Amino acid sequence: MYFNFGSLMYRTALTFSDRLALYNIERQRSFTFMELHILTNKIFNMIRNYFKLGKEDIYACLLKNDNFSLFSYWSPKAESAKLWLNYRDSKNEHFYQIDYLKPRLIFIENEKLDDYYAELRSRNIDIVCMDMPNRKYEGVYYFWELIEESEEKESDVEIDLDEQIIDFRFTGGTTGQGKCCMYTMRNYLSGYYQLLSFNENIFGDNERFLHMLPITHGTGVFTLPIFFKGGTQYTLNNVDLSLFYKTVEREKITSTFLVPTVLYRMLETEMDKKYDLRSLQTIIYASAPMNPQKLEELLVKYGNIFVQAYGGSEAYPNIFLLGKTDHIIKTDEDRIRLASCGRPLVGVEVKIVDDKEEQVPVGSIGEIWVRTPSVIKGYYKNEEETLKTFSANGFWKSGDLGYIDKHGYVYIVDRKKDVIISGGMNVYASEVENVLNSHPAVKLATVIGIPHSEWGEAVHAEVVLKDGENVTEDDLINYCKGTLAKYKVPKSISFVDEIPLSPYGKVLKRIVKEKYWREHTRNVN
Repeated sequence: MYFNFGSLMYRTALTFSDRLALYNIERQRSFTFMELHILTNKIFNMIRNYFKLGKEDIYACLLKNDNFSLFSYWSPKAESAKLWLNYRDSKNEHFYQIDYLKPRLIFIENEKLDDYYAELRSRNIDIVCMDMPNRKYEGVYYFWELIEESEEKESDVEIDLDEQIIDFRFTGGTTGQGKCCMYTMRNYLSGYYQLLSFNENIFGDNERFLHMLPITHGTGVFTLPIFFKGGTQYTLNNVDLSLFYKTVEREKITSTFLVPTVLYRMLETEMDKKYDLRSLQTIIYASAPMNPQKLEELLVKYGNIFVQAYGGSEAYPNIFLLGKTDHIIKTDEDRIRLASCGRPLVGVEVKIVDDKEEQVPVGSIGEIWVRTPSVIKGYYKNEEETLKTFSANGFWKSGDLGYIDKHGYVYIVDRKKDVIISGGMNVYASEVENVLNSHPAVKLATVIGIPHSEWGEAVHAEVVLKDGENVTEDDLINYCKGTLAKYKVPKSISFVDEIPLSPYGKVLKRIVKEKYWREHTRNVN
């Protein structure tokens, strides 16, 4: 079956023609629905006609939110596939991904040009700079000059819903080297239909959504649902809480997407008292586990405006949601539910399996497997990992350990790779982290297993304290003893200035572990 995305976008643009579709805060650059449709026609006509990229070719985007928003999910208008490069990744990571996929063309920000130019040209990659370069470079083009010369004509590209790859994006690599996910049109459309099917109707008809985190990750998944409903999308390039609050007040922002580490910072600030945030009706959070006690504090501070989403690069974008109704606390059972990541969306099949890949009873812990049309085919040029991560009958093996309760809510216990086996007992790092993160002096804690001659692994924590706080290792260990079984209590705690995080706010445990396991034979990834 084939699909013309350009036709769908055109019909939506006709419906909301002069309504504001996209606005970038830093550049103060705006587009109506019809202007955005025409601009994206020009972009993808330029890729096809000027650079002669066809169905088998790939182009890359190394862009901040303001510029990436011009490419993001409109890319099925083109025949060629797009490589999403996360702007916050390192140069080495960028070129690993570039060499893996070998794009013929890249769209890049000016500030990267000097540093990346020679290596890009040595690979015969044409370069399009989004702003006018300061000097003349061979093989470098200026985006807006190309746009002036490009045609507005409607896209005639017909996409095979199941076979043609439209986007490539690498996983976050929190436990090792990122893997290259490949997305079809059916993956995207199914994911958006699932989200729009949620009974709470997350997005209204006059939505004003603010993208502050990278569109190349979690926040971008809401682009098309908001566009199809006629909402306005605002972009910020950096995680700047002061500008975030100012923007919410000035633009009457109604919804946004944030990660727990940013929300924890919002708990510490008093800026919410300075700015009028009454327009903000929905904060969607995901990408990392949320500490239940901190979530309760957020509910007290900001009200019942939170929705938790769970998904993955392989099951894109969201497969479980915990809605606003689920965040209302009246009983102890309600409080327990805050630790859940929600219930499956329409069309999402989930099962919990043991080590023999057999389904376990309700309430029993096992690996979470998911099957839905939004699950990708596998990893590009990586058959070994594809066979390990996807079952023959289409299930994605998430790598998350969890269980389903009698009401159908899914609970994540830990990452399978992060389970600590100490003296033959399984310790779920996330359980210990939740206790440590609930301490009033703790800003962020992560828990790992470190080598121990007798137990194999010992439970160890790295902790960042809030500014001005001063507690000892014994203080925190005794605090854990009040809640956790003896074998789960950290045997040691290190106080650090920072814990390494991915661009998406996830703790990079492989980096935390490396210093402890460097001299040992165990593979810390």
